Amino acid sequence: MTELRAAPLANAGRLFGAALVRVVYSASAVHPGRMPRTGSVIVVSNHTGFLDGPVIFCLSPRTVRFLVKHTYFTSAWGAVLSRTGQIPIRQNTGDRVALAAAKDLLGQGGALGVFPEGTRGSGSVRDAQQGAAWLALQSGAPVIPVATLGTWRAGGTKDSWPLPRARVRVVFGEPFHVETDPDVTGRERLRLATALIRERLATHVLESLAETGMTLPVGERDAA
Repeated sequence: MTELRAAPLANAGRLFGAALVRVVYSASAVHPGRMPRTGSVIVVSNHTGFLDGPVIFCLSPRTVRFLVKHTYFTSAWGAVLSRTGQIPIRQNTGDRVALAAAKDLLGQGGALGVFPEGTRGSGSVRDAQQGAAWLALQSGAPVIPVATLGTWRAGGTKDSWPLPRARVRVVFGEPFHVETDPDVTGRERLRLATALIRERLATHVLESLAETGMTLPVGERDAA
């Protein structure tokens, strides 16, 4: 119940943040109506810049709480992350505590945010980790692919922020359910679900680039 009790503060932070990012950047949400306003949902996004999570959080039409690398909770951002209900996770460890909290949030009808790539890179979604797929299979929640564009600075590193008034777009895709062959069980079912989410998200990113005329730092940031 902890996650939902944090909702009023998270919602206030989202509304304040939405106004702030629109002042600092030329930022907007595209197709926000595709996001279900109620019920459990898993938001999956590509990941190119530090601001990906914050801009999705701020520009989403409802409060989304993300699985966030646990070390950020001991940084200057820790208080903000905690008070807006974000969930710390130890990456690459199968963090059962974090996954249980995420599953509980979905069970209570909340919106959960996940970056399947696991780390910042080119944002083309060449690979995906299994967490989002596991949660989708366990909860039955629909998945919303989101393309986050413009949160990197050309020529910069993974930690660089876009310049003021840069174009930033959060493009919401159509929701889908993760369904696999009922005769397939165990690891293969999880593998197929992970592949489906990666494919749908990668396709959505490409479609969003064509729609917005924006670009990704492909090749420029993979080794950064």
